[in-house]
Amino acid sequence: MTGYFGSYVVVAVLLGIGVAIFAGGLLINRLLRPDRPTAEKLTTYECGVDPVGDGWAQSQIRYYVFTYLYVVFAVDAVFLFPWATVFAAPGFGLTTLVEMFVFLAFIALGILYAWRKRVLAWT
Repeated sequence: MTGYFGSYVVVAVLLGIGVAIFAGGLLINRLLRPDRPTAEKLTTYECGVDPVGDGWAQSQIRYYVFTYLYVVFAVDAVFLFPWATVFAAPGFGLTTLVEMFVFLAFIALGILYAWRKRVLAWT
């Protein structure tokens, strides 16, 4: 088990052992658990409220917009931390500073667009 492909064999064996342990745990759980389904146990349960009607419901589009805004700010944070580490490296100061201001300009443009469309109002 030496050489280039030897390390892949070790990884494959460990992956197989992990899958076997996981599958074995699920199988043992299935064999040992009690299985007595009733109509009441099989109904949908949602926070103590009995289900009424079918499962289809409309959702407000603004929740998706809030999600997109969160993604924009999360991406902003993801790019700010590596930028801070590269900014201190010699020879990259002015270049990374200009790149970050371009990036922040795009973020500001997105925020301005969201503000103009009244997405940021909590009504």
